[in-house]
Amino acid sequence: MASILQLSPLPQGLVVRLRQYFSVVDGRKLTPMEHAARIDEFVVLLVDGETAVSAAQIAAWPQLKLIAVFGVGYERVDVLAARARGVRVTHTPGVLTDDVADLAIGLLLATARQIGGAQRFIERGDWLQGSYPWTRKVSGARLGIVGLGRIGRAIAQRAAAFDMEIGYHSRQQYADFPGRFFATALALADRCDFLLVCTNGGVATRALVDAQVLAALGCNGILINVSRGSVVDEAALVAAIDQGTIAGAGLDVFEREPQVPAALMGRDNVVLTPHMASATHSTRQMMSDLVFDNVTAYFAGHPLPTPVAESPNS
Repeated sequence: MASILQLSPLPQGLVVRLRQYFSVVDGRKLTPMEHAARIDEFVVLLVDGETAVSAAQIAAWPQLKLIAVFGVGYERVDVLAARARGVRVTHTPGVLTDDVADLAIGLLLATARQIGGAQRFIERGDWLQGSYPWTRKVSGARLGIVGLGRIGRAIAQRAAAFDMEIGYHSRQQYADFPGRFFATALALADRCDFLLVCTNGGVATRALVDAQVLAALGCNGILINVSRGSVVDEAALVAAIDQGTIAGAGLDVFEREPQVPAALMGRDNVVLTPHMASATHSTRQMMSDLVFDNVTAYFAGHPLPTPVAESPNS
């Protein structure tokens, strides 16, 4: 019997819905012996965007035909190895754009105005001794966006309401976007007050924001990251915060999640959230719906609704 193998934590509603129509096996509960005995059953693999699926793993499931990723990012899946073996890959793009853009702007405001620090200031009773230190104005500032995909454009749209001057660095220059294009992240960082990272993860962007980029951002600059922790050199970021190379950071993603460097905690100029940009009820439901639609389309022999760029849809 063809089965779906679940390897990641996923919304319970999605799993229950899939089990109404298909056999879903929680691979996290299988012993190695049980997995080996059933290996020929698995034709669909369910993972989240944080779960790695290597070429060796893909080769280990002889009947595998589809990898359905719960998330827009799929850089941890070896899609080229999947394609070589005729395994299609899907993800959940588009539906989480607004939520990620909203949180990016929230992190920008919370970091610049030190909202968390100001709350702790009140809670400690420090307001009784004097006013909170002045913070950073956002309206009219220069925003640099690293990655001008769906999310980058949605962030730019929101930032325009704050009269921000927008520049961007992306794999290509876009004639339909009014912001100024910069050929490198370094050049962009040198000309902005806020550097907001929303590019794809993966080998091509690993440590794209390094010590040089942070130095170019400067002692008045603030870094915001809602992409992948791998895009920022985390050790260089900790050093930049410690040494005052940059003014602060707002981070939703980290290099070794859920491990977060202790050096980033307890700082008024650093705002941390636990990779929750897309974690609203409505968006997670839409992501679940897309995963369900892709899986059911595969079993019905229909074109896949949202294949990744490197994967055919039929």
